[in-house]
Amino acid sequence: MLTVPICLRRPAAWLPRIEACLAKHTSCQKRALSPTLHTARRVSTSTGNKMPPFPKPNAEPPAPKMVYFPNMTTALPSESGEFRRVLWTGLYSQVVLMTVPVGGDIGEEIHTVDQILTFTSGTGLAQVGGEEREIKAGDMVVVPAGTKHQFLNTGPNPLILYTVYSPAEHKATTVHKTKEEGDKAEEEGRDEPPIWSQRSKQENEEDRPVG
Repeated sequence: MLTVPICLRRPAAWLPRIEACLAKHTSCQKRALSPTLHTARRVSTSTGNKMPPFPKPNAEPPAPKMVYFPNMTTALPSESGEFRRVLWTGLYSQVVLMTVPVGGDIGEEIHTVDQILTFTSGTGLAQVGGEEREIKAGDMVVVPAGTKHQFLNTGPNPLILYTVYSPAEHKATTVHKTKEEGDKAEEEGRDEPPIWSQRSKQENEEDRPVG
């Protein structure tokens, strides 16, 4: 049972004497402040722009309907954790969420697909086609197909971004917790894009009505 100091038992004395009371009674101070802190945490969690859980990515050609991801540019810092998570794969593009840890990088590479990266949190360094540029939340970088590139986290917090590949670059259901896990999956051939995402526009128009 919580023992309330006598100076807090008389309502009339609460306001003028509360600071002296809390300073005198250390245990009371800790107990009195803790609920307030817990309440603040609950309020900030419930009222913030928190993202709902990511929907299950499509493993088959997408249905002709809207795919909605709310708060993608405002809530990712608190909701994203994996190094790489495929969110959606289409006939001609793929949306992937990435989190580069402090001191980490994406890895120098060259794709045969176009890539557009939009940064939502953190700071870093973009190295694309022999050019370097500092990047931050709100920036977007386009990497044309066949261009060597690397992105490094140079800040004190995770570097978070979502990227669009055109066409798809990864398996439609890919989730890699770390860069090492992703590198291993690629080396072992377990992260290949689906065949249906690599077809030409003409093939899709002939075999699968589009539009």
